[in-house]
Amino acid sequence: MHGTQPVKPIAQRQRSLIRAALALVVIACGLSLRWYGFPLGLPAFVVKYGGSLLWATMVFLLVGVLLPRLTRTQIAIIAMVIAVVVEFSRLVHAPWLDAFRLTTAGALLLGRIFSLWNLVAYLIGIVAGVWLDGRVASFAQDRILPRRSTLNSQQAGSTRE
Repeated sequence: MHGTQPVKPIAQRQRSLIRAALALVVIACGLSLRWYGFPLGLPAFVVKYGGSLLWATMVFLLVGVLLPRLTRTQIAIIAMVIAVVVEFSRLVHAPWLDAFRLTTAGALLLGRIFSLWNLVAYLIGIVAGVWLDGRVASFAQDRILPRRSTLNSQQAGSTRE
């Protein structure tokens, strides 16, 4: 049928927008946990590793925003590689890098202290991101995005008579 628009680019754009919105929610949750976790009396374990988990979820979602054509598995692999590289970068001590890590942005983006336990939290966060992305995509497909239906020849405007 000529004159119709391709569906796939629109779906990818919508998927990216949904992932970007989810990333903003995850960022807000992570910042809230970091700023208010201790004052609310949350255990240090929850604040530290909850933040790491949310950071990895954010990385998964942002990779998905930037590369919407990839599968969730491919996005998860890239996110895990990023997480591992960032964690092991904490073993590198250049003066400019250590100075950046002492800033709030540096602490939030790169962290300060190497921990293998962070890798476990990152893995859990990426799995949570995959699950969340799948659930929201399923919800959006079922309830928000219009369903494509098959049209009979009269509804499609057939010229045959």
